[in-house]
Amino acid sequence: MLTEIRIESLGAISAAVGEFGRGLTVLTGETGTGKTMVVTGLHLLGGARADPNRVRSGAERAVVEGRFTTTDLDEETVAQLDGMLESVGAERDEDGSVIALRSVSRDGPSRASLGGRSVPAKSLGDFTAGLLTLHGQNDQLRLMRPEEQRGALDRFAGAGPALERYRKLRDAWLTARRDLIERRDRARELAQEADRLKFALNEIDTVDPQPGEEDALVADILRLSELDTLREAAATARAALSADDPDDLGRSATDTLGKARAALESTDDATLRALAGQIGEALTVVADAARELGGFLDDLPVDASALESKLARQAQLRTLTRKYAADVDGVLRWAAESRERLTQLDVSEEAVTALQRRVDELARELCDVATELGEVRRKAAKRLSKEVTAELSGLAMADAVFTIDVTTDPAADDDPAALTLPSGELARAGADGIDQVEFGFAAHRGMTVLPLAKSASGGELSRVMLALEVVLATSRKVSAGTTMVFDEVDAGVGGRAAVQIGRRLARLARTHQVIVVTHLAQVAAYADVHLVVHSAGPKGTSVVRRVTGDDRVAELARMLAGLGESDSGRAHARELLETAQSEKT
Repeated sequence: MLTEIRIESLGAISAAVGEFGRGLTVLTGETGTGKTMVVTGLHLLGGARADPNRVRSGAERAVVEGRFTTTDLDEETVAQLDGMLESVGAERDEDGSVIALRSVSRDGPSRASLGGRSVPAKSLGDFTAGLLTLHGQNDQLRLMRPEEQRGALDRFAGAGPALERYRKLRDAWLTARRDLIERRDRARELAQEADRLKFALNEIDTVDPQPGEEDALVADILRLSELDTLREAAATARAALSADDPDDLGRSATDTLGKARAALESTDDATLRALAGQIGEALTVVADAARELGGFLDDLPVDASALESKLARQAQLRTLTRKYAADVDGVLRWAAESRERLTQLDVSEEAVTALQRRVDELARELCDVATELGEVRRKAAKRLSKEVTAELSGLAMADAVFTIDVTTDPAADDDPAALTLPSGELARAGADGIDQVEFGFAAHRGMTVLPLAKSASGGELSRVMLALEVVLATSRKVSAGTTMVFDEVDAGVGGRAAVQIGRRLARLARTHQVIVVTHLAQVAAYADVHLVVHSAGPKGTSVVRRVTGDDRVAELARMLAGLGESDSGRAHARELLETAQSEKT
């Protein structure tokens, strides 16, 4: 529920705060005072595109701030909203409410925040989408679009699960179908690509490169190119550490260290014996080094012929890295990716036949789900058209007829997404099914029912939309606790029809918070909260104030005939108010 809105420098409003309660709230005021700016502000909180021209003259930016509570929503919706808040790091206020804010700069981009955290406008819109349902004159025009009509029917029918199954199957069918067409149309090209990949993979497999092999080869080649120098250095060092010739005893480091250790161990002095232990450790290190040098010498090739084989191996690897990647590891990755690609290039008759079977199987499943979705829509269309017609009767259109036609959307012969139904009919498998949904309307029985876009006037269209919303709301297709906003839904309506609209809005407000911008006293009289937007102060500044008692009677009298100061006007307004309020109890 929306409990408060604060607006700064938006259109005619310099600074205003509006407080909303449960039930039905109406916004009234003279033309040009800025009533619609409240709805514009709510559209901004809903993530709508920001228009810098809406910034009040002389101000740098416009700001709209809304405070929402979620106590009236169902647990599932609250959990979803809490998840959105957590995902962006937003927090609730101390009283559990959530503050949403949108600012529009005259020269720069707009900014949005939610629960004290900056967020993209889309994230703000995603959050408020579960809290606000906005209906303005543009929304009435959208109701004429086939996709909007289908969406309204699907909401009433609860067709979401069936529509989701259809979309998943359609995606799988289109993917498999594209693959099949590609394999057939590009069979020669794909076969040539497969041959090239096979040749390359065979070349790589023949060389059989190993991870990290390049570095090891470089080290081996460097060693073999300096074979004599390395052998001489290692032999000299080993001879100095440990003598193999008996005639050289006493000349090597191990012999010298051994004699030193023996001399110190022969004494009884503790210090010298400790030093003997250190010399023993050094002797161990020297002996280990001598052994490793011996192993190094043993591993050295007798001649440099091994260098040629190493160089030849290096040349093989360089041939691969010139063709396929910058290094051996890259060549191995390329080979793995190519093997995966090769599995997708099977253009054999068996592979194509198997894929054709898969396409046919998915098409049959898609037909079943599309047919099921169509049946759900047709059954719901009968109920919805009947209930909306009954609702229109309550809106002073007793002879009006509202219909919903659900027909199969035919596919053109060259349609790439044509689906063959069991009847042999070709249907266009669109993203939302194979059905066309069209709202029909006739203002009087006996008249030809025509598409809504061709048969309804502005006032009639307003009442059709209101009737539709009332039916959707009372059928629990709109979450209880949602704030529903109507901007001049009573445009082009007067007299008895206006009273009926007020009654319907009051009825809708039993389960939802309803906010209405209206020019009609007959509608405003049914409100639980009456807010007036009026000019006050210099430069056409507008403010929002709540009216009660005599002030409300005066405003209703002004709306009736501009007679707010006359006794007769006030008497008429008081009678209208008392009658409307008594009907609600």
